[in-house]
Amino acid sequence: MNLEKVIIIDFGGQYSQLIARRVREANIYSEILPYTLPIEEIITKNPSAIIFSGGPSSVYEEDAPKIDTKIFQLNIPILGICYGAQLIAKLLGGNVKKSDIREYGKVRINIKNSSIFENLPDRFNVWMSHTDFVNILPPDFINTSFTDACPNSSFENIEKKIYAVQFHPEVYHTEYGFEIIKNFLYKIAKLSGNWSIDSYLQQQIKSIKEEVKDEKVICALSGGVDSTVAANLVAKAIGKNLICLFVDHGLLRKGEKEEVEKNFSNREDLNFFVVDAKNEFLKKLKGVSDPEKKRKIIGKIFIETFTKEAKKYKGINYLVQGTIYPDIVESGTNTSASIKSHHNVGGLPKKLNFKLIEPLKYLFKDEVRILGKKLGLSDESVNRQPFPGPGLAIRVIGEITETRLNILKETDFILRDEIKKANLEGKIWQYFTVLTGIKTVGVMGDNRTYNELLAIRAVESVDGMTADWYKIPYEVLEKISNRIVNEVSGINRVVYDITSKPPSTIEWE
Repeated sequence: MNLEKVIIIDFGGQYSQLIARRVREANIYSEILPYTLPIEEIITKNPSAIIFSGGPSSVYEEDAPKIDTKIFQLNIPILGICYGAQLIAKLLGGNVKKSDIREYGKVRINIKNSSIFENLPDRFNVWMSHTDFVNILPPDFINTSFTDACPNSSFENIEKKIYAVQFHPEVYHTEYGFEIIKNFLYKIAKLSGNWSIDSYLQQQIKSIKEEVKDEKVICALSGGVDSTVAANLVAKAIGKNLICLFVDHGLLRKGEKEEVEKNFSNREDLNFFVVDAKNEFLKKLKGVSDPEKKRKIIGKIFIETFTKEAKKYKGINYLVQGTIYPDIVESGTNTSASIKSHHNVGGLPKKLNFKLIEPLKYLFKDEVRILGKKLGLSDESVNRQPFPGPGLAIRVIGEITETRLNILKETDFILRDEIKKANLEGKIWQYFTVLTGIKTVGVMGDNRTYNELLAIRAVESVDGMTADWYKIPYEVLEKISNRIVNEVSGINRVVYDITSKPPSTIEWE
């Protein structure tokens, strides 16, 4: 059976990755490609259906993102979302103009008869985010919904299998949004939903076996969810030819090195070794405050360390990394701005001495956890809260010193300890402390203090692409704050970050 594949053409939309997630949730494989990719290369992907994403541009601008109109002649079902819908209208002979009334947020929509709205109510709320609108439909297209301010909030050409919606069905705020996407995939594109984590696992094992054969492979095993799942997947494919190196860069949480050693040192199939590189990392990071420079430096030393260690073994040409899809998206693509470099994406040197094996690079975080369970890993291993590759380096705002690192480690330990005591451990997706680099005046006893302000960050999320701040009970926050200012020297004020993602990121750097 051929793998059904939906290609999302990215026009720079902030929700492109969410479209991919919703398609995956419908058990259909999806990939995001830039609109700049030649049509011939899109065809080689053999897509079963195509979705045009939203984007920040206006289609009538001279340098607006466009796509080859040959894509409409492929007889492949197409769904345009927001900017994607307007682009379909513009390219096929309709007209788009700026509206006098903008629509942002929840808007009530009125539905007409259409397969894409099959079995849905006549009216419901959708999430709009647009100033432009389609005022004239292309020839042979019909209107399928409208709002008070947008006469063509969706339209279609059944014969050409082209559908368009001005709103965002991929976001949770749109009622019946997932049903709309599934209607497009199943009722219009006639897909069966033949993708699953099981099929992905078998495909990756087969692919790794065929590529690596009998050669040795080194894996960067940090003990986090991503690297642990990646290591176990590769071990399943090549057995004892895998060598796992744990690099202690001195940027780990309190007790983390000991925990990782305990979990992996007895695994014969992982060939687990510890590399002490603390001094090298801290030396190179001395005096560096810029977060992007920190990430680049850490990525560079990371690869240099592996190159050096690999020379101790013979026949190693491959390096395994736990890169996941959000890492790639956030590190920037041809169509979207770089949010932040990930050490295993943006930090790689041009002359890499290894061929990379990244078996998780097309998976989102929750899919990685499911894959880990399929590989037989414990709940404790797969449900660990995410920890960034650069470690505590990006939670120390400003210059990294051993003193500041120790302060952060102690505060982080107190936070984790109180979260555990409050039975919140499995309910919060990620929680940590941030040394902000801001000093504030305080009073301890009868003395004035001028110490650092510490921030607490706790979020709930599914895949890390979007997140909301977690409402830790006040009494728990009070205990955490009291312990930190009383037990950790150098902190005299604690604040709680209540920002969602977007507009912020989960990590501060």
